[in-house]
Amino acid sequence: MHLAYPAVLSALLFCTGLYGVLARRNAILVLMSVELMLNAVNLNLVAFDVWLRDALHSGQALTLFTIAIAAAEIGIGLAIVLAVHRNRGTADIDKLRDSAEPHDPDDDPHDPSDATATAGTPADPADKKSAGKQTADKKTADKKAEATA
Repeated sequence: MHLAYPAVLSALLFCTGLYGVLARRNAILVLMSVELMLNAVNLNLVAFDVWLRDALHSGQALTLFTIAIAAAEIGIGLAIVLAVHRNRGTADIDKLRDSAEPHDPDDDPHDPSDATATAGTPADPADKKSAGKQTADKKTADKKAEATA
């Protein structure tokens, strides 16, 4: 048997799976594409095992290991997708990404170049309590001033 035929088929299967992972928006279709990629790897392992005429059949042993890992991956992945679908009502990856909490890079307290984030914050935890109390007292005083005016 020529090695080129299964190698080309494996490359086509892997490219189809890669396209499915990159282009699909449904999480279940992405999981199916990952399975297609793993099957392409399995085909390569068996083809090279036959081509090399390995006495230990290590390619076939690795294929069985890959099938076991793929089964565990699809079980856990499908459980996660079902849980997300129950909570959010959709399995669309873009909608799940859009519904995540937004991260504002301007509010990063660990950024030393941001002067506004470190200007009013004390470094000591005890100072944080007193600073919080001071700002609360200042707000209360501002409200009293507005009420009297």
